[in-house]
Amino acid sequence: MTTPRFLQIHTLHSYPAALLNRDDSGLAKRMQFGGAVRTRISSQCLKRHWRDPKDKMKHEFALHRIPDMAPAIRSRNVVERRVIAPLREADGVSDDVIAAVETAFNVGVYGSSGTTETGRQPLLLGLPEVEYLQEKARAICTGFANDSAKAEEVATGLLVTDERIRAANGSAKTALNNARKAAAQFFGSSEKDNFEAFRKSAALPAGLEGALFGRMVTSDPGANIDAAIHVQHALTVHREESESDYFSVVDDLQRADEDPGAAHIGDAELTAGLYYGYVVVDVPELVSNLEGCPAGDWDTADRELAGQVVHNLLHLIATVSPGAKLGSTAPYSCADLMLVEAGSRQPRTLANAFRKRVNPQVEDAVGALSAHLTKLDKCYGGRETRRFMSVDDCDIPKAEQLCLDDLANWTADAVRNGTAG
Repeated sequence: MTTPRFLQIHTLHSYPAALLNRDDSGLAKRMQFGGAVRTRISSQCLKRHWRDPKDKMKHEFALHRIPDMAPAIRSRNVVERRVIAPLREADGVSDDVIAAVETAFNVGVYGSSGTTETGRQPLLLGLPEVEYLQEKARAICTGFANDSAKAEEVATGLLVTDERIRAANGSAKTALNNARKAAAQFFGSSEKDNFEAFRKSAALPAGLEGALFGRMVTSDPGANIDAAIHVQHALTVHREESESDYFSVVDDLQRADEDPGAAHIGDAELTAGLYYGYVVVDVPELVSNLEGCPAGDWDTADRELAGQVVHNLLHLIATVSPGAKLGSTAPYSCADLMLVEAGSRQPRTLANAFRKRVNPQVEDAVGALSAHLTKLDKCYGGRETRRFMSVDDCDIPKAEQLCLDDLANWTADAVRNGTAG
């Protein structure tokens, strides 16, 4: 087959007695679908755990184990803690100059509200971008360090006169103003072009996370990156199943003459469910983001890295579980089913197979998914190439069953060279 434009990944995961994703009140996230309330796992939660699984560097298929993958940092304190902090130890640079540069960089990176921590939104910056900002900040600070240091030397000299003090104050003020102006100009129209040119020329300037899941920067639209991987919120294929778990805590040092009751009483919600998940990989966008080539040139670009990313991603989707309350629920589960479709038509979810809720059994969910897929093929034609993995033997229309390793290799080969070896 030719290299697919889209990969569609459908999964079924089953979790007992867990609290996978909580809302602001501490309860499981929910959503109405098909006239029934379903338990939900948000796309943000899923992506977070795929990007950063527990002990991610020990996970065999962690994305950051791929060679030469530049990491990224999501924070509202990147300027203070990664760009400016190393400069505070530089000799001859006054604290006032550093503070002025820090303020200007915070505004340049986070927008007009960036002067305060509470006014900043957490922003994803790749390590190459952070290092580039640090380099520019260092050049500005050290460029005006001599005047500032000279002013301090004069002001603290043995022969202090009014004239020397005025000269020192004037020199320090000039250095401060010049540093503030230079830092602000860096994010001006002409200097900012240099920053954007750097982003376009650097390998993975926004890190692997930005290349895969995109980035939106309201203060700098030129830094926006379209997501190459689209993730649907996972929903149970059946009506919600939940229970309030009552628990108590005993005081180990309680004496016999004290109240024999529990030291603490509480409750927490637990849910169980069989979840349908759906992920789309936009192959042209993925290749463009990873290789830095125009989207229109994706089919002639090197796709080795994109294939490796897709290979690891399939393993992560199948085996990495989201979940709060890890210590008390151990919410670890692998996919009961994973279906991969490779093709060039616009993607479409198979969630409507479960608009009419089904019994919370894997065989019932697989039967509903297969029946819905057959209807779509009959209506629109089955043009996608399909492979699937399943814990139980089952039939998926026009699909061959593989183990997870073979499925990941097949998908990676489809991206690298359009073959399904």
